[in-house]
Amino acid sequence: MKISAHAVGRMLGTWQEGPGPAHQRLSDRLRLLILDGRLCLGAALPGERDLAGALGTSRTTVGAAYRTLVEHGYLGTRERARATVRLPHGDAPAGRRAGGADAETIDLSFAAPPAPPEVLHAAFATALERLPLHFERHGYDRYGTAELREAVAGWYGRRGLPTSPDHVMITSGAQHAIGLLVRTLLAPRDKVVFDHPTYPHAIRAFTDARARLLPVAVGPSGWDVAQLRAAARSAQLAYLIPDFHNPTGMYMPADVRRSLRPACPTIIDETLADLGLEATAEGSEVPFAAHHPTAVSVGSVSKSIWGGLRIGWIRAVPALLERVAAARPATDLGTPVVEQLATAVLLNAGRTRRPEALRQLRAQQDALLGALAEHLPEVHAPRAAGGVTLWARFPEPVGSRLAAIAPDHGVTIAAGPQFGVGGAFERHVRLPYTLPPPRLAEAVRRLAAAHRALTAGGTGIHTPAPVA
Repeated sequence: MKISAHAVGRMLGTWQEGPGPAHQRLSDRLRLLILDGRLCLGAALPGERDLAGALGTSRTTVGAAYRTLVEHGYLGTRERARATVRLPHGDAPAGRRAGGADAETIDLSFAAPPAPPEVLHAAFATALERLPLHFERHGYDRYGTAELREAVAGWYGRRGLPTSPDHVMITSGAQHAIGLLVRTLLAPRDKVVFDHPTYPHAIRAFTDARARLLPVAVGPSGWDVAQLRAAARSAQLAYLIPDFHNPTGMYMPADVRRSLRPACPTIIDETLADLGLEATAEGSEVPFAAHHPTAVSVGSVSKSIWGGLRIGWIRAVPALLERVAAARPATDLGTPVVEQLATAVLLNAGRTRRPEALRQLRAQQDALLGALAEHLPEVHAPRAAGGVTLWARFPEPVGSRLAAIAPDHGVTIAAGPQFGVGGAFERHVRLPYTLPPPRLAEAVRRLAAAHRALTAGGTGIHTPAPVA
């Protein structure tokens, strides 16, 4: 597969930033794209002259970068042929090539709270008692069990959005819901607008659908209503995370919600809606669809309860759910019944918003901010209104390089570019506060050690860890 010079240029983003000569910065960024899988193995890179023209740099710079990659085993060359992407052999144990090197590594790539054992156990015990009521049915239901659809409708009703069970479809998590909606609503070359940065698996769903991406920045002051409106006028779909945005933790104020008025079908991801940590945000706003009835809502219990409970949902008009149901058998035939019954118990009991869990998250966020102030004072990490992550900004563009070297120091992280397109957010990493305070403090100490090693000229070979 040949990759054009302009495609490589878009992936490289702002590669000119950072210390060292230009050819070193370019080779470093290309190496990270290879480790990240964005430049796939066997792909043929553009010629030196073409890439130099696309990047606005000299052919000498590109040639030196390519030679460095060849010397280290990341490119293969043949006479009169394009350089092809490969991985080096024998320079490190296989285990070192993946993030999360061993059991002692602290994993900050997964932003997920631990399970509440007593709460889950009680819910599943009740679910097993109710399971025999379903034995006479075939167990395949594209819409989900009546019990859970009613519970989800009740969850919306308590938040100020009256909902009928006919407007609810149960899925195997929010990611599954997004994938179903994207396959139903988007055609190749359609445009999709989204807040930027955003949930990485949503980006993957859009690119898999061969959509054209229209990112609109979420800045320090929040969402840009004018830009979102303008982008949505030419788009076929919008995707937004207004409730404790992943990864920034920001909350979309009521006046912004009311004024947006998207001009295209809009998916609202509410996975983090029950995790407000500030008194002004916690439960203070009705769902986005209360202001915009045509909005399609997606939710799950993966953050509010446990990532292992793979239950999500779509709230939409029945006509759209019929289209999703017609397309769904191509990927799955329904969501597991026992898990649905347990989730219905949890929703009906209001267990997705547990005061004790929110107090714990507040304490852990405080601990993470304190550790950053002590060990990485140059890093700017605004306090999050809710959710489970901080969006930390380094003074220099080191995100991907830091993620590649961090496992050598006993910690894995999610680099900023995983949450964006075009090589954006190299100055950022996402840091979850879902671990106990002592563990968070140790993780930041290890991250600071990795940063010092990177500043001293060290490099890493680890591929990015999966992100959740």
